[in-house]
Amino acid sequence: MKVQIAGTGRFLPEKILTNADLEKLVNTSHQWIIERTGIHERRIASDDTCASDLATPAARQALESAGMKPEEVELIIVGTSTPDMFFPSTACFVQSKLGAGKAAAFDVLAACSGFIYGMTIANNFIKSGQYKNALVIGAEVYSSIINWEDRTTCVLFGDGAGAVVLKAGTGESGILSTHIFSDGSKWSDLYTPGGGSANRFTPDLISEKKYALCMKGNSTFKVAVKSMADAARVALEQNGLSEKDIKVVIPHQANLRIISAVAKQLGMDERLFYVNLDKYGNTAAASIPIALDEVVRNGVAGAGDLALMVTFGGGFTWGSALVRL
Repeated sequence: MKVQIAGTGRFLPEKILTNADLEKLVNTSHQWIIERTGIHERRIASDDTCASDLATPAARQALESAGMKPEEVELIIVGTSTPDMFFPSTACFVQSKLGAGKAAAFDVLAACSGFIYGMTIANNFIKSGQYKNALVIGAEVYSSIINWEDRTTCVLFGDGAGAVVLKAGTGESGILSTHIFSDGSKWSDLYTPGGGSANRFTPDLISEKKYALCMKGNSTFKVAVKSMADAARVALEQNGLSEKDIKVVIPHQANLRIISAVAKQLGMDERLFYVNLDKYGNTAAASIPIALDEVVRNGVAGAGDLALMVTFGGGFTWGSALVRL
């Protein structure tokens, strides 16, 4: 029995924020952003849009692709670090909006690695026989936790959602393996300081913008490159494969320089790495499922091809998944 990707979907807000727009907000330039990140524009949700509003249409598209009805879904996992609320979980809101009344639903908070973490959990649930299918979603509204006066972070992130339907099946296609890792000792390199029980919401917290994401860019860059390369190697080695067997690599869309450095460390042709961050920026847990949906729908890879997904996020968390489409 294999756990197969039966359907994919994505949803992006309509509003586009270009580098030229950001030039009007902070002391930056289109050229500086492109040279440092590779990002040209990103999608930004309206102020009345929350993560479940993006996750739900992405999920519907994935279900349609899989030929499934919402009431058939048995498990919903949402990877997000920008949930609608602390609780209920964003997954519960998605369950309600979809009408998937039979599904268990919960969130995974692993920052940008949330989708791979969620896929790992769902894969093991299905392999155990407890569930026959699962809807795994990455959904983020990072515009809600950005300090728009901080030019080092506000240029990086965008909003969006991507989803997959996983089902028990037979045949060659399916998830070959997933691998997840973490190192909590480096939490202070990438985090949001306020809003939890450690730093509770107060007027001062809001005025000091402690709800916003903080990042030490240089140290995060170095750890991200090594961690993603290591996770990719683990996936290949466990399955007795080499980089020559891979049709497409779907990396977390954080920064073009990170992706280039990972390709170099692995000795892989950078053209194998699917990139869409120029259009969307870093959509955190949503970035890999959005890219996967584009890969499938645009014919970048097809049935029987091997896709390697690698991710890195705050925590630090990182991981990989090797899938035969």
